[in-house]
Amino acid sequence: MERLVLATRNAHKVTELRAILGAAGVTTELVGADAFPEVEDVKETGVTFAENALLKARALVEATGLAAVADDSGLCVDVLGGAPGIFSARWAGRHGDDRANLELLLAQLADVPDEHRGAHFACAAALVLPDGTERVTEGRLSGTLRRAPAGDGGFGYDPILQPAGESRTCGELSPAEKNAISHRGRAFRALAAELAELTSPSR
Repeated sequence: MERLVLATRNAHKVTELRAILGAAGVTTELVGADAFPEVEDVKETGVTFAENALLKARALVEATGLAAVADDSGLCVDVLGGAPGIFSARWAGRHGDDRANLELLLAQLADVPDEHRGAHFACAAALVLPDGTERVTEGRLSGTLRRAPAGDGGFGYDPILQPAGESRTCGELSPAEKNAISHRGRAFRALAAELAELTSPSR
């Protein structure tokens, strides 16, 4: 396998996933979906993170003929019954408006006391090979939600989730610190192990 396509046009996520997979020993060249501008974005019509990740990976395999990995991830807030969940990236109405999403969520939780501000990041990572083989792995990072953003690292809701056992938010962690404990790091390290097994010469 010479190339592996990451099914995202989010530059932050491409950088993060390259670091995670590289540290896990994946030596295949990783390219983002931007390398294939003719391929249209996939509508995330699934009702779970796993379904959406598979939709994106399958579409890239079909369009490029290359193996593809994709993820779908989001923030699940306890008092909101797991929302924003799969709608995390468009919680405020427009996809990818991190600031608007974060501000709306904080406003919705303004009256929620600190002891009830539990939440977790969830991630499903999917690998699809041209021969139809599919694998899905999952990861999560639990913590509590701050009342105001802290830190300018990461993206999305990182500045308001304080991981369990940490005094800092995900936005205050270094990329290496975040990747070591993050939902995405855990899911993709597990997926890297699946990838290594599936592409081994003995298979």
